[in-house]
Amino acid sequence: MFAAGTYIKRRKRLQSDIQSGLILLLGNDESPMNYPDNAFSFRQDSTFAYFFGLYQPGLAAIIDVDEQRECVFGEDVTVDEVIWTGPQPTVKDRCSAIGVRDTASLDKLQPILKGALAKGRQVHILPQYRGRSILQICELFGIGPAELGEYVSEELIRAVVAQRSVKSDEEIREIEAALDIAYEMQTTAMRTARPGLYEREVAGAMEGIAISRGGRLSFPTIFSIHGETLHNHCHGNIMSEGDIAVNDCGAETALGYASDITRTISVGGRFSQKQREIYSVVLDAQQKAIEAIGPGIEFRSVHRLAAGVLLSGLKGLGLVKGDVDEALEAGAHALFFPCGLGHMMGLDVHDMEGLGEDYVGYSDTVLRNPAFGWRSLRLGKALEPGYVITVEPGIYFIGQLIDRWRSEKTCESFIDYNTVEKYKDFGGIRIEDDIVVTESGRRVLGRGIPKTIDEVEGAWS
Repeated sequence: MFAAGTYIKRRKRLQSDIQSGLILLLGNDESPMNYPDNAFSFRQDSTFAYFFGLYQPGLAAIIDVDEQRECVFGEDVTVDEVIWTGPQPTVKDRCSAIGVRDTASLDKLQPILKGALAKGRQVHILPQYRGRSILQICELFGIGPAELGEYVSEELIRAVVAQRSVKSDEEIREIEAALDIAYEMQTTAMRTARPGLYEREVAGAMEGIAISRGGRLSFPTIFSIHGETLHNHCHGNIMSEGDIAVNDCGAETALGYASDITRTISVGGRFSQKQREIYSVVLDAQQKAIEAIGPGIEFRSVHRLAAGVLLSGLKGLGLVKGDVDEALEAGAHALFFPCGLGHMMGLDVHDMEGLGEDYVGYSDTVLRNPAFGWRSLRLGKALEPGYVITVEPGIYFIGQLIDRWRSEKTCESFIDYNTVEKYKDFGGIRIEDDIVVTESGRRVLGRGIPKTIDEVEGAWS
């Protein structure tokens, strides 16, 4: 955990941002895989970790804004439990390390909440993403699941998003620690991917690196020779000479801070001419997008820039025709680039997405565009110093999408479908880095992972 002062400062700001009432933050509990004593690896709720820095299951906390009091609720391990867990610090000892003096057992939580509600006081809660947490809050409040939405506090959501969006120097160091692990994962994949191997052999090696470095995966690894499927978590294909594999992977540190890096590699060590051409277009789009990032810049404009660069490059290869700006306005880029350019990143790899993507990535003046090719853009609003974001353009040849657009004559003034047909078995290429917005521009975080064609090919040998 960070020093106690970090968590004290965070909670004080949260109190100052909320007008009145009680703030209830639930930690996560164990989640069984197939029976109660066989649980998935524990992952603390990110917002609870952000404000309280405690990484044990079964905790909850209340911040009383009006009385300026904080209390953490949880149970100490019993002697019988020590047999299985070993000696554990008490809840009070854990809380003293993060500047919280008051603790109580969990059975004291419901009377406090019901008492506050009975007096007409607001209890602020965040949206919940786990079924058990939903049921726990419903039981605490004495309500049914259908009523829970009435208690979710937009005021609290906005306060948490505003604070967590801007990363401190110590948070940036944690993210770069996660990027150190991602560097090893990516370069290992570049050395390991060989014809005749299963994708899972490379994916398994990368997960082993994350675990051996004291972390874990920040999301299920996407390592696939079918990179045209954007989130392809299948690792069952045998790799062959001439295949390209999209490797979208990341690690998170013990404190939960994430990395998220994509490289596209040649399984045989050398890209074909066609692959080199598409790769160069994607790399150009990524580099120009990164260069455009700075404080006050709306990220949707950076997305538009990248989409235009992709279209221009594809026009040079004969896949796109006509005026590039007109093609962009018509949405022709979405055939090849149907997703967003990037997202916020921090304690969650898609930072705070569980609180509501529009709260995190948009604003009252910058609203989500519902058009295909735009609606999946998770971040559109103006950037601020301290934001950590991903920049991940790609070109994908999705057979079913190509067939549908061609049959419907979508953007036929701008797409040469006869040429596109020749790429239907190409797959996809994505290149992604993690960027922090600075006062004067931007900085690419972490060690330089091989990215140019020469660098990626050189890493294989």
